Amino acid sequence: MNIQKSYQNQSQDIGELYIVPTPIGNLEDITYRALKTLENADMIAAEDTRQTKKLMSHFELHTPLVSYHEHNKLDKESYLIEEIQSGKTLAVVSDAGMPGVSDPGFELVNRAIQEGIHVIVLPGANAALCALVGSGLNTDRFYFYGFLPRKKKERKEELEALYRMTSTLIFYESPHRLKEVVKSIHEVMGNRQVALARELTKKYEEYVRGSAEEIVEWAQQNEIRGEFCIIVEGNEESEPQGEELWWAAFSLTEHVEHYVDEGQSSKDAIKQVAKDRKMPKREVYQAYHT
Repeated sequence: MNIQKSYQNQSQDIGELYIVPTPIGNLEDITYRALKTLENADMIAAEDTRQTKKLMSHFELHTPLVSYHEHNKLDKESYLIEEIQSGKTLAVVSDAGMPGVSDPGFELVNRAIQEGIHVIVLPGANAALCALVGSGLNTDRFYFYGFLPRKKKERKEELEALYRMTSTLIFYESPHRLKEVVKSIHEVMGNRQVALARELTKKYEEYVRGSAEEIVEWAQQNEIRGEFCIIVEGNEESEPQGEELWWAAFSLTEHVEHYVDEGQSSKDAIKQVAKDRKMPKREVYQAYHT
């Protein structure tokens, strides 16, 4: 068990780790607290120091920067932890939005918690929530996925695993893959309501709302620019009755073993169970091998 009282009982000899959201487009969206934190930190770990320098130049901040991104995060982790343990305050930023959400940060936060370092997360800009609220789709329950797999087969399998979810679904996507991704969503999930949100908070902010079929047609007919959030309506179809789910009484392990007993390899059995249950293969694999 780990209990953190963020502003109490912290050793004076140990620094703190601050997770600082930055604007997703409009620089005016940064908070006073974020600016103060960045100014007072001993160093800033930035996903792209070139991008962060633009932000710091605009607000006349001069805190030293260190690179911390997807390709060096594991190598830098120990160094950053040691700096905090020596008494320094570290602020982590991504290029835009909340660090750790589809951006580097999770591993460092996890390590800091293990080392007894206080992790203080500031509120701020987030593309997913802006897009969700602006989509017009149900906000009572939602599931954030992030970026779908690049390969068509793996993307199809993930969408199939998400098919039965009744919560509104949130995806991130880059402009050069948007067309194929919305096409996959239409093919796997049917003609649900979908909203695209691009260039949020910027001059060319745009929402495109409609059926999946209409969204696919729009994507084919227009030049795609900017980073996208894709909001997809949850499954509103009635759930199958218990008798249709012959495996309903099985645990995941029992379900896999059923197919193994029929002569399938464990790999193929796991794949089939994931398909039956509309869930990611990795979850079935972990359950079976654990």
